[in-house]
Amino acid sequence: MDGRTPLVLVAGMSESTPHTARALLRTGTVLVHHDLSHVREGVVRRTVTSMTGGTGSAGTVSERETILELAHGCVSCTLREDLLPLLRRLHSHSSVQRIVLLLDRQLEPEALCWAIEHVVVTGVVGQLDGPAQRDCRVDAVVTCIDAQTWLADATGDEALDDDRTLAQVVVGQVDFADALVLRGSDGLDGWQRSRLNAVLARIAPRVPVFDEGDDIEALLLEVPADARRGELADAHSPLLRRQPPLDDDGGVMLVEFTANRPFHPERLHEAIDVLLEGVVYSRGRVWVATQPGEALWLESAGGGLRVASADTWLAAMTPQQRERVPAERRALAALKWDERFGDRDTSMVVLTCGANPLEIDRTLQHALVTDEELADEASWTTWEDPFGEFHEDPCDESESPYAETESTREGNE
Repeated sequence: MDGRTPLVLVAGMSESTPHTARALLRTGTVLVHHDLSHVREGVVRRTVTSMTGGTGSAGTVSERETILELAHGCVSCTLREDLLPLLRRLHSHSSVQRIVLLLDRQLEPEALCWAIEHVVVTGVVGQLDGPAQRDCRVDAVVTCIDAQTWLADATGDEALDDDRTLAQVVVGQVDFADALVLRGSDGLDGWQRSRLNAVLARIAPRVPVFDEGDDIEALLLEVPADARRGELADAHSPLLRRQPPLDDDGGVMLVEFTANRPFHPERLHEAIDVLLEGVVYSRGRVWVATQPGEALWLESAGGGLRVASADTWLAAMTPQQRERVPAERRALAALKWDERFGDRDTSMVVLTCGANPLEIDRTLQHALVTDEELADEASWTTWEDPFGEFHEDPCDESESPYAETESTREGNE
């Protein structure tokens, strides 16, 4: 029997997000929220809300607010150092049967789930050092969206205060959801509702969708048994999870692109624009000729783009290094292993919403190396590479607030 405390994460840019989280409050449930709206003043406001007495949602609500100073000026560190130990302490309280985390509107639940699983928490009285996952399990991620504006946000290029775009945040929140709550769906006409449904069904297939005001506890019961529930994927995991529809639905379509030869770096750089117009998202592993040892991860949402390292190709590893790679990845690589290039390949998926799938395919095909370039492998190292350098500051507020591996020490509750 799993004795860990269940967690429900409630995320989203919608005004309905706080109401949805609060609707889950009942005797035995604790609601935790870190308010980032005062960051410019150098503080984060943490609120812990609980209910005592009565049954169900009929008890007495108590709320406790704590003002947290930014840890050496960093939002990421402040959240990490406060929330993760708090989860472990709440688990130790026998009265706490469930924890609901109301995420600040611009936070992405995937980053938090990563931290719950990986970041080591030290110094919690009466508990062994370890990640919060030792004491808590993610039961569901609920994302709330504004039905009338979400699709425009998801295909736009509005920039946020950090290096992300609004599209990257709203798409990421839906992509990681186990359940969706729609606000204002009654204001959509038939065509708008059909188009929104088509996009959501391809980003989050088989995820239950309820309207604002519906019974949120009933929504959680609809979450399928094989839902992600915080499960993390890496760049070598299957790109089409949970069997999304692959047909064209009014210009909404998932386009798969694969190639067993590398991209020419400069032509790929020029081709990227085709992924930023009329596209909800694109993502996948990319093989660039000038980087024979490193797989790249390319991800776009609306007009926002991110390119990062996606680990070393198995073909570039030593036998000892390969042994440490998960068996599933090694098995999948063995199925398509090439005598010359090993497991190097490109595998991408693009969700269109008005873009021409044929144009996307033609543009990406043109960016691949030609037969002549493929034969002259020695010349690849002489090409200019716009993707050649990546820089990540682990204490940059624009980075994930939770994506750190250092230990976290207990703060004051």
